[in-house]
Amino acid sequence: MDKRDKQLTHKRGFGVSTVYETLRNEIIELKLAPGSAIDEQQLSDRFALSRTPIREALVRLAAEGLIMTLTNRATIVSNIDFLRLPEFFDALTLMYRVTTRLAAANHMPDDIEKIRLLQKAFEAAVDRRDVLGMISTNRDFHVAIAQAGRNRYYVELFTRLLDEGRRILRLYYSSFNDVLPRQYVSEHEDMIRAIINRDLLQADALAAAHADQIVSQIRSYISTDSRQSSDLSL
Repeated sequence: MDKRDKQLTHKRGFGVSTVYETLRNEIIELKLAPGSAIDEQQLSDRFALSRTPIREALVRLAAEGLIMTLTNRATIVSNIDFLRLPEFFDALTLMYRVTTRLAAANHMPDDIEKIRLLQKAFEAAVDRRDVLGMISTNRDFHVAIAQAGRNRYYVELFTRLLDEGRRILRLYYSSFNDVLPRQYVSEHEDMIRAIINRDLLQADALAAAHADQIVSQIRSYISTDSRQSSDLSL
């Protein structure tokens, strides 16, 4: 591959990443509403790119479940299935508890160092009111706890649930106007201490309480905010 080919490949890869990251963030932040149309030509014009990198970016978004292609071949932002939220919340709460409990039982020193670093990153995102940062670092924090539990099946399931719930978590932060109360930041610290102390019962209880407050806050926000009820498709 000559220098020109390498430059073209790099440019295309950069273009794919730019489109993917921009659209992913807009979908997670609900700037692109659930059910809204995704038009390749409009994206091509917007990013000044050919349709090839646009399609590559859309494939990545589809793999994450953020967009979907209908039977008529139209592509839309995936809807949030509010009718199945109780099932999602049940699964999410169970994974919070199981993975935190297992981390208390099976963690190694390197696991704690990684978990603490991710907690610092989460705290910094909270201080900046960086919602995308909060969502990504919160996700990575809990995945790191799951990895410390050393059950790859739980890691895979929990990761999928956390990724699936990114837009739901966006509603959680919206309920606080993106200013997360410090008490909810400190919940992570309490969980870390229980894991370090290998206190399985406390780790389980703290994870359950952590999940319960998130679920309760989201449910309250959805039920009381008429704007969300009217704008987000079921």
